[in-house]
Amino acid sequence: MPSPNARHEICLRMALGAGRTSVLVMVIREALGMASVGTEIGLLLALAFVRLLRDLLYGVRPTDPLIYAAVAATLGAVAVLASYLPARRATKVDPIVALRYE
Repeated sequence: MPSPNARHEICLRMALGAGRTSVLVMVIREALGMASVGTEIGLLLALAFVRLLRDLLYGVRPTDPLIYAAVAATLGAVAVLASYLPARRATKVDPIVALRYE
């Protein structure tokens, strides 16, 4: 479930007229932005420590672009799923009720 501040922001946006779809897109876009920054940092660190990783990998080149792309795609899919489910639940709450509660 989104934090109380995030839920409050979502309800406020919906009370002011934002549609459920636009709120979902906003939340997923923010999550993908954070995930992409984290993925880029992780890929750079993996490339920086490739000499240390070489001894741990069997049957895979340490700089195999397919592996890096698969990891980045998997992390992106997890970020979308992890942000979509709570955001969808938050958009189903009646904005007025949620704003009065908090």
